[in-house]
Amino acid sequence: MDTIWLSGDQWLAVLRIGLGLWWLESWRHKDKKAWFERGSGIAWAADVAAKHRWRAVRAGFETVVAPRPRVLAYVVVYAELALGLGLVLGFLTPVALVGGLLLNLVYFVLMIHDWAEQGQNSMMALISAVGLFGMAWQSWSIDAAVGWF
Repeated sequence: MDTIWLSGDQWLAVLRIGLGLWWLESWRHKDKKAWFERGSGIAWAADVAAKHRWRAVRAGFETVVAPRPRVLAYVVVYAELALGLGLVLGFLTPVALVGGLLLNLVYFVLMIHDWAEQGQNSMMALISAVGLFGMAWQSWSIDAAVGWF
C-alpha cells in the first residue's frame, strides 16, 4: 500500500512535535513570577491535594511537595520547558516521552476531580505512549541525526 504524503515515521514525528509544542505552550502561558516568587502554582496544588479524596495523594503531597514548594515550582515549570524542547527537537526523545507521560499522570491523579482538565492530560499521556512505543524519534530528530536509540 502506498503511503500518502508522509511515511509512518514522519507522521509519528508530527505527533511528537505537536506534543512538544503543547508542552512549550504550557510553559509559555505560566505566570513565572507568580510561580517562583509567590508560589501560586504550588499553593493551588496544595489546596487541591488537601481536598483530594485519595489519602495517598494528600500524604504524598505533604511528604514530597509541601516541604519544598519553591524547588518544585522550578521543577514543574522547567520540566515543561525541557519536555517541549526535547520533543520538538527530537533530543533524548524517549526520555522526554517517559518524563511527559509521568508528569501527565501526576497532573491526572492530582486533578482527578476536575474532568474538564482530564481530556488534555489523557490525550497528552496517550500521545506520549504512542510516541514511545512507535519510536517517534526515527524521523526529523537530533536523535536520528546522531544515531541514538
